[in-house]
Amino acid sequence: MSTSSDSFRIYGTHALEQKPIRLTAGRLTADLSDGNLRTIAYDGVEVLRAVSYLVRDRDWGTYAPDIADLIIEQQGEGFSVRYTAVCKGPDATELAIGVRISAEAGAPLIFEADALSGTGFETNRCGFCILHPIVGVAGAPVAVEHADGKRVETRFPDLIEPWQPFMNMSAITHTVMTNVTARCGMEGDVFEMEDQRNWSDASYKTYVRPLALPWPYQIPAGETVKQRIVLDIADKRPNTSATTTNGHSSPTTLTLGERRGRMPAIGVIVTPEEADAVVRASAVLDEIRPQELLFHFDPAAEHGAAAFERFAEVAKHHSGTSTLEIALTCKQPLLDETNLIATQMRDAGFKPDAIIISPSVDRQSTPPGSKWPECPPLEEVYAAAHAAFRDVRVGGGMLSYFTELNRKRVPSAPLSFISHCTNPIVHAADDLSVMQTLEALPFITRSVRAIYGDKPYRIGPSTIPMRQNPYGSRTMDNPKGARIPMANTDPRHNGLFAEAFAMAYVAKVLDAELECLTLSALTGSFGLLPGKDEPFAADGRRPLFNAVKTLAGLAGAEWRECISSNPSHVLAFATKTAAGATLWIINITGNDQEVDLGSLRLSDALMGGVLTLSPYQATSVALSE
Repeated sequence: MSTSSDSFRIYGTHALEQKPIRLTAGRLTADLSDGNLRTIAYDGVEVLRAVSYLVRDRDWGTYAPDIADLIIEQQGEGFSVRYTAVCKGPDATELAIGVRISAEAGAPLIFEADALSGTGFETNRCGFCILHPIVGVAGAPVAVEHADGKRVETRFPDLIEPWQPFMNMSAITHTVMTNVTARCGMEGDVFEMEDQRNWSDASYKTYVRPLALPWPYQIPAGETVKQRIVLDIADKRPNTSATTTNGHSSPTTLTLGERRGRMPAIGVIVTPEEADAVVRASAVLDEIRPQELLFHFDPAAEHGAAAFERFAEVAKHHSGTSTLEIALTCKQPLLDETNLIATQMRDAGFKPDAIIISPSVDRQSTPPGSKWPECPPLEEVYAAAHAAFRDVRVGGGMLSYFTELNRKRVPSAPLSFISHCTNPIVHAADDLSVMQTLEALPFITRSVRAIYGDKPYRIGPSTIPMRQNPYGSRTMDNPKGARIPMANTDPRHNGLFAEAFAMAYVAKVLDAELECLTLSALTGSFGLLPGKDEPFAADGRRPLFNAVKTLAGLAGAEWRECISSNPSHVLAFATKTAAGATLWIINITGNDQEVDLGSLRLSDALMGGVLTLSPYQATSVALSE
């Protein structure tokens, strides 16, 4: 049982997440969390990742409604839930949602909601969101029923679709396991699906109201919005084969696989605002010894010649390579703008080994149905960069996320490498959702490789806090240190959670053979060193420091895959350096996890061959050659 003190050490906050309430209806189980359903499973197999009723504001932020009159009844072979949720919008506007959830053994699960505002209410989206998991589902057959009555047999996308794979939906049916199917019917509006792996969410999301319609929009005062979701499980197995499983109770086993490669270089991002602090912490930078410094330059943020003077000072304390990340405003002739930046850079004595250049406007997402913003052809942007920055590698891609790269696929021929970022709190920010984003990373890297082949490939900066919001006008301030989507600070960045997330992130992207991976800054809210009022460790460093230093020390070493019998709980990989072979094991849950190492050759004897990992612990074990 976690205490407030444990919570602070693990999550960087004393606030404990409220544990979900397990609901049961025969073989069907679901977790009730904040009024919505998570991890809906049948015979222990996940059917839907979530069914939620969500209300978004004009910046695509998600309201956290006040829940009142909650009644939960769990009797015999069924359950029912009732409550009222109230969203408080700007200018004293309110939206009240009456919710009813029910299920009986052998009968459908029904989740219905009536939304009513006495004031009128502005929103980008109001209604149901259904998440299908990706593990075991990606690329699998699916039947989609459309609003016009047509039924189409197709497949879930395997590689990540940039646009909606299914539209105008009224129901979707997929196979849960042999002879067991699940039909999810949607009533009250037109639904469509997007491939949420674009944002590193581990799900396909079916949502209400087509994106091609205008947003934000107004829910009129006094007008009730009714919607209903019906999940029907068809189990055609013989009774003898239908045995309930209770999940993973035995220890996780680890097996060394055959895939191998080289560990990526590790980068650290430096902004003009943090450059002076980085110089002051140069001794710590020298201790980490990252292979790459990624310098961020944005003229629209009033970065100018002084930024390069600061960057040059930082570079004096770095023995590795450096890259300049440029958000080009494209407000003047391209060659004039790039030449001005190059001149400022040279005058300051700053000499990066590479640049990443992207039009600033491309950091803002262009949703389906929206008009693309004015932007010069990327071929002309890259030509100007090559002309201005001679004898420097020129990379491109997106300064935002894979979503934007997938939707606007850059011409790669003029580029020395491709780059993008990821962020795990775009749509949800609870602990489970953040760690589940790790499942999507191999799909992202495989999709990039499918588009760009073996072109050198970089990822980052990819941090838990969001450094920019391509989907709204701003990132969300988080003065109370809560777990909220799209926040520019996140308490878990300060705890063991971030260390585990970083190590697990690496485990999931090793196959991509990245040239460089950037997971943090050195200082600031995205950094390895806390501010003066944030003593998160006895040595004055965030736990993430340990992960980044370790990974920088492993750069270029041989890695070998390690297969986990329970990858939703424990991840691992092995490395081999001159000092020997090491197994790196990460608990990505908030509970203790037992790991059975009996099948591996260990350098040191381990009592019983079983290792117990505390919540979000990352550890290492020496292996025999």
